[in-house]
Amino acid sequence: DQGKYSEAEPLFIEALAMRRKLLGEEHSDVAQSLNGLAYLYYCQSRYSEAEPLVIEALAMRRKLLGEEHSDVAQSLNFLAYLYYCQSRYSEAEPLVIEALAMRRKLLGEEHSDIAQSLNFLAGLYRDQGKYSEAETLYSQALAMQRKLLGEEHPDVAESLNGLAELYRDQGKYSEAETLYSQALAMRRKLLGEEHPDVAESLNGLAELYRDQGK
Repeated sequence: DQGKYSEAEPLFIEALAMRRKLLGEEHSDVAQSLNGLAYLYYCQSRYSEAEPLVIEALAMRRKLLGEEHSDVAQSLNFLAYLYYCQSRYSEAEPLVIEALAMRRKLLGEEHSDIAQSLNFLAGLYRDQGKYSEAETLYSQALAMQRKLLGEEHPDVAESLNGLAELYRDQGKYSEAETLYSQALAMRRKLLGEEHPDVAESLNGLAELYRDQGK
């Protein structure tokens, strides 16, 4: 994969330079190229190089699209995730909250993107030990996804897995085991026996049993 990253990087940089030359410094396609290069750096854990690109894209989108737009919310979430990956929780949290409020205003109270934001914020709280806040958000996201997507969907399995991790963190092993098992069975059915998400559920269940000395 590293070889592919090294081949991709000059192409992203060339495309960005070309768009700037043809379209000017501020254009939605320029912002898209900034995010593309930033995502490449993110995939390599080159967070310090990704961050200024995402910040530039966010500022550009705000100027071009206004303060409330789905692309602005996407950039807010991307920047928040970069901070989250570096455990910069106090910087990530207000961005996730802003993106969530924006999506609610643009999309209404029930939408898959809103459930995604709820899950993100829940994970942020869980990692800071804010378990009650996290549980509320995970439960809201799970209920919304079940209503919108049905009982069996990869996003539902992801929420089940997140809630299971929260319970494991609190030593609520029986509740965690039930949810891990549900998520694992759902992922196997939907994604097949060999998929990274299946491996994630297997690993979570294994860690749960290890924590209990099984």
